Order: sequence, then structure tokens, then C-alpha cells
Amino acid sequence: MRLADRMANPGYDGMWLPSDQDPRMQAGPAFGERACLVGYLEHYRQTLALKCDGLTADQLATKAVPPSNISLLGLVRHMARVEQSWFRRVIEGRMDIPRLFQDASEDAGFNFPEIDDDLVRSSHALWQDEIAYAREVLERTDLDAVVDVHGEPTEVRDIIVHMIEEYARHCGHADLVRECVDGRAGP
Repeated sequence: MRLADRMANPGYDGMWLPSDQDPRMQAGPAFGERACLVGYLEHYRQTLALKCDGLTADQLATKAVPPSNISLLGLVRHMARVEQSWFRRVIEGRMDIPRLFQDASEDAGFNFPEIDDDLVRSSHALWQDEIAYAREVLERTDLDAVVDVHGEPTEVRDIIVHMIEEYARHCGHADLVRECVDGRAGP
């Protein structure tokens, strides 16, 4: 399908996938605070993964709109950093672990070396590893637990809400980048 055709008729009735094929729509309603928060967090994690699906390394590295350096691959790397920072460093208190993509030249994951399939695979694997670890941390951590965030006592539930917000914002960026790459659109 031509880009112009895709842009005129994006997605499936405005959706990314038909609802019966969309993994984000299979869980059903969540009941209770924990299930609701975890459900939204997982929804946005899956959304970012879907936005990256089926693209080449060059497409994943395509920058949004100059001067922005946002790309889908950069978003994946950045979210690996965010997952690691909040779950390993803050919730677990392991501040001795160096932050991912800490060097200024890496720009929190948005800058990366020459693009190739190995970089895509390793970046995606890093993100998935950090998500898996974060799930384990969240499973064994009470939402009422209080942790130190820059000298301020903060409940874990607030960090989860922040993670949902972080993913939601970056999934909005991913929507725009993906539409620029191949015209595919939809939430």
C-alpha cells in the first residue's frame, strides 16, 4: 500500500490493530488499585513495542522532526533507562548502579552509535530485561511503601503513576514518529 493511501486510511478504523488481535485489549477490565495501575503500565509498554513492530533498523533510527533527535529506537533505549532508574535505583535503593546511557553524548538513550540489526536487538533486549526486572520488583513491593526520591519521601504508587505518565507521553511521540516513517497510525 502506498504511503498516501495509508495516510488517507490509517490503521483499522482508526485503531492500530483490530481489537480482537490487539494484545492490549485482551486483559479485560482491571479491579483494584494495583491491577488498575499495573494494567495501564503494561498497556503503554505494549503500545511502544507495537509502534516499533515490523520496522527495519534504519526506520527505527529515523529521527522525528529536526532538531528533535527522538526516534523509535531512541524511545526504547530511553525507556530502558527509565525502567532501570525507577525500579532498580529508586524503589530498590540501589543508587550504586550506574544509570543507563548516562554519558552526555548518549542523551539518555536518544543518541546511539551506527545503526544495525545488532544494536536494535540489544536495545530491545535491554528494554525487555529492565521491564522483566521491574515487574518482579513491583510484584514484591507494596504500593504504600515509601522510598526516597531526591530527598523527598514518595509512595511507590506515585512512582507507578509517574511511569504511566512517562510511557503515555513517549507513546504519543512514538505515534508521530511511526506515522512519519510509514504512515501507520492509530492508538
